[in-house]
Amino acid sequence: MSLVGFSTVATITLLLCVLTGPDRDDLDEFYTGYSSLSPMRNGLAIAGDYISAATVLGTSGVIALFGYDGVVLALSTALSLMLLMFLLAEPLRNAGRFTMGDALTRRMPGGRSVRITASVVTLASLLPLMLVQLAGTGQLMGFILGFSGESMQTGCIVGVGTLMISYAAIGGMKGTALIQILKIVLLLGSGLLVAALMLHRFDWNPGALFDAAAAHSGTGDAFLASGLQFAGSASPGIDMISSHLTVVLGGACLPHITMRMYTADSARQVRRSMSWAVSGVALFVLVITVVGFGATALLGRAVVAGADPRGNTAYLLGTRAVFGAEVSTAETVLFTTVTTAIFLTVLASVAGMILACANSLAHDVFAARVREMTPRREMLLARLSAAAVGVPAILLATLVQHHSLHPLITLSFCLGASAIAPALVYGLFWRRYTRTGLLATLIGGTLSVLVLMPGTNLVSGSPVAAFPDADFTWFPFTTTGLLSIPAGFLCGWLGTLASGHTRAEEQRRQYEEVEGRILAGAIRRRP
Repeated sequence: MSLVGFSTVATITLLLCVLTGPDRDDLDEFYTGYSSLSPMRNGLAIAGDYISAATVLGTSGVIALFGYDGVVLALSTALSLMLLMFLLAEPLRNAGRFTMGDALTRRMPGGRSVRITASVVTLASLLPLMLVQLAGTGQLMGFILGFSGESMQTGCIVGVGTLMISYAAIGGMKGTALIQILKIVLLLGSGLLVAALMLHRFDWNPGALFDAAAAHSGTGDAFLASGLQFAGSASPGIDMISSHLTVVLGGACLPHITMRMYTADSARQVRRSMSWAVSGVALFVLVITVVGFGATALLGRAVVAGADPRGNTAYLLGTRAVFGAEVSTAETVLFTTVTTAIFLTVLASVAGMILACANSLAHDVFAARVREMTPRREMLLARLSAAAVGVPAILLATLVQHHSLHPLITLSFCLGASAIAPALVYGLFWRRYTRTGLLATLIGGTLSVLVLMPGTNLVSGSPVAAFPDADFTWFPFTTTGLLSIPAGFLCGWLGTLASGHTRAEEQRRQYEEVEGRILAGAIRRRP
C-alpha cells in the first residue's frame, strides 16, 4: 500500500506542476506565481518549505532519544520562524523581487559582485540540505518497503531526484507551492490522528506519556531534564546554547524560506501568511513531541536507537507501535498515509531548494551579466539551472548515503546563521552598511563555518560521526555558531569601517532613498 501511495502522490504532484506551471514567458509568473496565493495558502506553502524531512525524522528522533532536549530543539525551530515573522519578513518582501540577491542589492544598485556572492552562499547553504534529503530517501524507502539492497536505494535516490528537478523546472514557484500545501495538509492531518491515538493509549494524560517515556528510556529522570543530548561534551551548557542559537538564527534565514516572502502581494499579506506558517509549524511541533515521546514509551529508547543511532525512524516506529499487535484496515490506511506524507515531504522540500538555487543562478549570475536579457531566455536558464543543480546533487547523494548526514544538516544551519542572517540584518536595517561590508559578511561568515566545522565531533571522533574511524576533533562544540555567528557580524562591521567615512556616508544617503520602501513598503513620491 505504501508503494501504491508513493506512486499516486508522484503522479498527482507532477500533474499539478504541469497544470499550474507558467504557460507564458513571464518572469513574475515563474519566480513568484504572480503573488496570486491567498495568505492562508501562502502561509501553508511557507510552513511546507520550512518543515523538511530532516525536521520530521531528525527532530522526532532527538525527542525519542533525548527527551527534553529534543523538545527544546523543536521549539527552537518554531522560534526561528517567529523571529523571521517579526523582524525580517516584511522588509524582505519590500526589498526583494525574486531572490536574496535582489533584497541585498536594493540599496546598492549595480552590485554584481554582491549578486554572485549571494548566489554562491545560497548554493553552499542549500546543497548540504539537499544531499541529506536525497541520501536519506533510499534508506527511508528501504525501511518502509522492506528492501536493503544498495542498488535499490541508489535507484530510489535517482528516481526521486529526477522528480524533484521536474517539479522545479516545470512548476516554478506556483507549482512547488501547491505541492508544499498538499504536503503540509497531509503531514499535519495524519500526524494529528497519530498523536490523538498515542494520547488515547495513555488515557489522554500527557504526564503519563512522559513518565512512561522516562521509565523506558534507561536514563530515568534525566530524560525529562536538560543536558542529556550534550552529556558527552566538554561544556554541555555552552554546547546546547550554541546549537539552539544556530537553529534559531539560521533556520528561517535559509534562501528557500526567504524566497517565499517575495510571493506575498503586500505587507499585510506577508504578515498574515507568516501567521498561518507559524501556527502550522507550532502545531507540528506538538505532533512530533507526542509521537517522539510515544515511540520511547511504547518501544523503549534502546529499540529506537537500535533501528537508527540518530533516531531517524522514531516517527515511523512510534506510528506503527501505537496501533498495537492487531492492525485494522483503517490503521493500515493511516500508516500508509503517514509514510506517503513523509515521502511527499522529501519531494517538496528538495524541489523548493532546487528552485531557490536555480532562481539565484539564473537571475543573479547569468541574467546580471547581460544588460537586456529577454524573459524567455532567463526562464530557459532557470530551468536549465534546476538540472545543473539537481544532477550533481543526485550524484553526490549516492556517494554519501552510507555516511552520517548530521554534519551536512548542521553545516546548512551554521551558514544560514553565520553568513545569511548577519547580511540580512545589516543590509535591511544599518544605514551605513557598505558593499565591502556586505561581501565581508557573506565571505567571512561562510569561511568561519567551513574552517571550524571539520573540527567538530560530528565529522570525526564519535561512533555516529561522518568518519567514525578517524579522530581529528579540535573544536569543543557540536556546532560552530558560538564563534562563527559573532564572526559574521564582526566581518560586516569591520568591512564597513574599512570602506572609509566617505563611502559610508554615500551609502547612508542611498539607503535613505529607499528606507521608506524597505521598512514600511512606502513609495517615495518625487516633487
